Amino acid sequence: MGQKQQHPNADPLPEPKKKRRVGFSNIDAGVEPNDCIKIYLVSKKEEVGTSDGYRISPVDLNSFFEEDEKIYGYQGLKITIWISSISFHAYADITFQSTSDGGKGITDLKSALEKIFGETLLENKDDFLQTFSTENNFISSVVSNEEKLQTKASNGHTTHFNGSSEAAFSDLEVVRLMMSNLAAGHLYSRLVPLVLLLVDGSNPIDVTDPSWELYLLTRKKTDQPANTQHILLGFAALYRFYRYPDGSRLRLSQILVLPPYQHKGYGSYLVEVLSNVAISENVYDLTVEEPQEYFQHVRTSFDVKRLLAFEPAQSAVKSAVLHLKQGKLSKKTQVPRFLPSADVVDEVRKTLKINKKQFLQCWEILIYLGLDPIEKHMEDYVTIICNRVKDDILGKDSETAGKEVIEVPSVHDEETSFVMFRLQNSKAGGIQMDEDQTKTQEQQLQQLVDERIKEVKLIAQKVSHKHV
Repeated sequence: MGQKQQHPNADPLPEPKKKRRVGFSNIDAGVEPNDCIKIYLVSKKEEVGTSDGYRISPVDLNSFFEEDEKIYGYQGLKITIWISSISFHAYADITFQSTSDGGKGITDLKSALEKIFGETLLENKDDFLQTFSTENNFISSVVSNEEKLQTKASNGHTTHFNGSSEAAFSDLEVVRLMMSNLAAGHLYSRLVPLVLLLVDGSNPIDVTDPSWELYLLTRKKTDQPANTQHILLGFAALYRFYRYPDGSRLRLSQILVLPPYQHKGYGSYLVEVLSNVAISENVYDLTVEEPQEYFQHVRTSFDVKRLLAFEPAQSAVKSAVLHLKQGKLSKKTQVPRFLPSADVVDEVRKTLKINKKQFLQCWEILIYLGLDPIEKHMEDYVTIICNRVKDDILGKDSETAGKEVIEVPSVHDEETSFVMFRLQNSKAGGIQMDEDQTKTQEQQLQQLVDERIKEVKLIAQKVSHKHV
């Protein structure tokens, strides 16, 4: 490139300042794992490498990746994962156009996937395909010598929830494995990825704690007269607590029906078996740890059916319904809650192993079913639900009305030095809210009431054809 020459006698001109050009590379915005990962549950090797398997929808894949829940450094990234429903090993096929560090680094995909799948993730596709034959009887080998359970009615005959026929569930087995058994811990370690992917907010149980019990729901499949294979449909993990002086309590911590078998009655069947275990072993009660919304619906539907056939509960319901029908509750300043007596609550726990909190959930549905025709008494019923929701959220006004807490000087710990007193002329509530706050609170409470009424109607419709 030529340069312009200057006259030798002329004063040199100052060189023009060169403008420095600064280039900006594209900042990597990353990709959400939920958008680039597909997961399939497959039962035979021919389904691997295709989309013929059952595609599962994880609760949230993003939470397993980086601090901001994204994958960085890949263009055109696609990850397809196949999980064997035979051995519960997994294989991941990862493809992408290119990689580059756009300022956020390049995500270590292997490390991220191992957070979910652990040792079940096989790197070699051929090794994964081979498991369909080498571990074809994996579940059968685990359950073959374990305790088999079945549901029995009070008359000694086998029964099933929702009136399902004996033939429909004749090939089902529920097997109990104590976590003190090494086989139980080995099996559960392979199920952990499904727990993490499909159970919201769950954490793996401690397989070294012998107080854990694993219940497997399996279906027998006979290919040949001499070869019976067990297919895992679902499982539940329960913890057995000691209760002084010589009793125990059972807490259901995890329950999962595998996606291909959901919405077919298997979850209700498993709940029925667990309830019968609690009754037959005379535990104090059977509780559930942070039940998800859909499972709570299944559980409550099952418990309401049992309570409809339990005379002490029905007698209490009839008495409450009779009292409720006597007047317009919405016009009264003090509305009773129509709760069951302590004796009935205790009898339900002793006989059906339903704890108080769950029984009160069922109680509202039992009252609804008892109000026939419901249309005539719906206003009063909604008033009861509304008052209960207010008490649960805001607490009882009688306990807080007119009370205030003030700090007082003290030579002791300032944080624990206070006086509570009641104002003589104070209004109920003691807390002043402006009009907008009051309106917002009322709207939120009404939304909770509407949701509860909707849930009551759904369960009532499920257990009785009279109510819609």
